[in-house]
Amino acid sequence: MIRDSRLSVVLHVLLHIAEHDAPVTSEALARMIETNPVVIRRALAGLREQGYVRSEKGHHGGWSLNRPLAEISLRDVYDAIGAPNLFAIGPRRDATDCLVEQAVNAALERSLDSAESLLLAAFSDVTLASLSASFHDRLADHHAAHSPKDKT
Repeated sequence: MIRDSRLSVVLHVLLHIAEHDAPVTSEALARMIETNPVVIRRALAGLREQGYVRSEKGHHGGWSLNRPLAEISLRDVYDAIGAPNLFAIGPRRDATDCLVEQAVNAALERSLDSAESLLLAAFSDVTLASLSASFHDRLADHHAAHSPKDKT
C-alpha cells in the first residue's frame, strides 16, 4: 500500500525548525530528514500561505515559525498541506447501477465519514507544542539511558 507521508514529513520539519533560534535553510532541513531541499520547499509552501511559517531569502535566510507551537495543531497542518485522503480504502466504483454495490458503498461511506470525523477531531486536539514536549521527554530519557553511570 502506498502511503502519503506529507503530514509526517511536514510535522518532522516543523519540529526541527522549532529547535533553532535562527532561520533554517531548506538544504539543512533536507539533510535532517534525508530528502531533497525541493521536497522541503514544496511541503512548507502551503504552511507559508496559511501564515504558520515564513521564509527569508539571503545569506542568513531560511525557514522559521511564524506562530507559537501551542497555536498550531495537527489539523492546522493537515489542512495547510491540502487535506490529503486519510484512508486508502473506498468504493470500487462511485456510480453504479448494481443495488448490492450501492448498499456496500453507502455502508463504507458512512463508516469512513465517521472515522474521518473522529480522526480530524483528534488532530485538532494535538498541538505542535505537545509534540515538541514529547520529543524533549524522549531526548531526556535517551540521555539518561546513555550517560555514564556513577560508580560511587
